[in-house]
Parts: sequence; C-alpha cells; structure tokens
Amino acid sequence: MIETAQAFGVDIGGSGIKAAPVNLEKGEFAEPRLKILTPEVSTPKAVGEIVRQQLEHFEVPESAPVGIAFPAPIHVGEKLGYMANLDQSWVGVDVTEVFSEACGRPVTVVNDADAAGLAEQQFGAAKGQDGLVVATTLGTGIGTALIFNGELIPNTELGHLELLKGKGDAEKYAASSIREKLDMGYKKWAKRLTKYYSLMEFYLDPQLFVVGGGVSRVSEKFLPYIDIKTPIVAAKLHNEAGIIGAAYYASTKQK
Repeated sequence: MIETAQAFGVDIGGSGIKAAPVNLEKGEFAEPRLKILTPEVSTPKAVGEIVRQQLEHFEVPESAPVGIAFPAPIHVGEKLGYMANLDQSWVGVDVTEVFSEACGRPVTVVNDADAAGLAEQQFGAAKGQDGLVVATTLGTGIGTALIFNGELIPNTELGHLELLKGKGDAEKYAASSIREKLDMGYKKWAKRLTKYYSLMEFYLDPQLFVVGGGVSRVSEKFLPYIDIKTPIVAAKLHNEAGIIGAAYYASTKQK
C-alpha cells in the first residue's frame, strides 16, 4: 500500500464492491480505487473473498486499519437481523466476524450511510460544523446519518419517517428513484423533499443538512427549491464517501 495512505476503505454495494487506500490527512484516495462486481450469489463467503482479494491487490499491511461500509445496520457483536441488497444468507451472521475471518485480520464494519455521513463531516461539506449534522443519501431509497459534534449516532433509518397528511413512508414518496419512476421535474420533486426535510427539521432541529447520492451532482436543479430554514448543502465527496468514511471510522476504532 502506498506510503501516503493511513487506512484502507471498502464500500460494499448490491452491484459493486469498491476499495482504496485512503489518505486521512487530505480525505482522499491515495491510489485509484479497485471495483469488482458483486457476485450474483452474494453470500458472506463470496463477498468476503472479494474483500480479501482487494486487500491483497493493494498489499495492505497488517498494521493498517481496515474499514468496511456495509448496506445494513451494524451492531458490534450482534448478528444481522435483515438484509435488503445482498443474499439472504447474511441474515443471522456476525458481519464483523465474517470479514475478519475472510481477511485474516481485524476489520471495522459500519453502516454505509453512516460511513458517507462521517466522510462529509470530517472532510467534505460538513467539515468544521458543530452541533447536529443530518447527512442524507437520495437514491433507490433514502439513507441517513446523524453526527453530533463529530460523533456518529449510528444506524438511523430516518428515510422511513412517516410523512404528514397521509403521504406515508418518506423514501416511497421522495427518493430519487421515485422522481425517475414518475418522470417528475426537479422543482416538483423539491416540493416532496420539502415535506421530508421539514419534518426532520421539526423533530431534530439540526445545524445542517447534507444531501448526497448520485443526484447531488445536479443539486442546483432542486436544492434551491427545498423550502426550509436549516442550511442544506450538496455532498462534496459523492461516490468516494463510503470508502473514505469507512477508512476514517476504522482509524478511530483500530488503535
């Protein structure tokens, strides 16, 4: 692994598994990432094998913290309760244990939305922000991360808030995938997002909202039309956030 890297991050998704050494002084990749397609049958053994291959590819030393962003709530020492985007054989296993055994070393696993939020807090759009930051990812669903004074409050599922006036589950009403499915214009979509962010604003009174996900690259088309009082900004790290956040989180846990 290149000398400018202090940690290694992996971001596991339903379609691809991405990994890179991370420079934690700059909050960026120390080398270009390696992406390997997620196996069609994405069992713990199959996914663990790919992560091991990525560690070997980058020649990651035993001393380097390894962080893995994973698409499910993570509770250290507990078995996984449910799985949406990978094979159902993940249910009932200890995710950290699976990856530690596959990699032959200790690893730290964190929820993928939490990893992205941490990256934005430490290196991106929320850097230096005190108080409560709510980071959201708008994609197939709505992922959320809460960071208070730099400390992660893990495993929130605020994309499933019940909206007022019978609008139902927030992500089924306002996710980016819903906008695409309905071929909805960005300004009209922003009205739906206003309902969602207004509700979180009321319940949480945060200092800042950060909006991530692929759609954040065209944030000028909808962010100015979200009518709330709390400052709301686009994420800066985009698709790199999961890897960078996982590496950073591991660096705080593996000492």
